[in-house]
Formats: sequence, C-alpha cells, structure tokens
Amino acid sequence: MIWVYSYEGAAWGTAYLVWAILCGTIDNLVRPLLIKRGADLPLLLIFGGVIGGLVAFGVIGLFIGPVVLAVAYMLLQEWMAEPAETEVARP
Repeated sequence: MIWVYSYEGAAWGTAYLVWAILCGTIDNLVRPLLIKRGADLPLLLIFGGVIGGLVAFGVIGLFIGPVVLAVAYMLLQEWMAEPAETEVARP
C-alpha cells in the first residue's frame, strides 16, 4: 500500500486501502461461515479460533487457531458426556 501511495498517488493509494480493508473484512466474516459447513462446531467458536489464531500466530494462525479450538472443544465435549451404560453379565 505504501508503494501504491508513493508511485501512483493519493487517489490510487486510498482506493487500494479501501479495497484492502473491504476484502479483509469480508474474509474474516466469510471464512468462519465456510469452515462451519465442514465442521459441526458453534460458529462463535470457529470465529474466535480464526481471530485468536490470527492474533497469536499471524497468517498461519488462520488455520491453526480453529483446528486447535475444534480439537479442544471435541475433547471437552467427550470428556463431559455421560458414559454409556453397559450391562455386566453375571454368571
């Protein structure tokens, strides 16, 4: 963006800035919705994973964050589930 401002002028630089903000915002809203289609997890959990991963790990965190939260969520859900009743055969 700095290059566009310096070589193309303020009008093109501002247009590029607006375009970058628009695309970034749409990406941050659409990505969790698309991830939700492939996983049976709460949307808020996925969105938190995307944003948290981005803050914690940078660009690669967009992929690491939701995966870590999904695994932790599923493990917690299985741990909290009541065990299935099993019949013990008595001779």
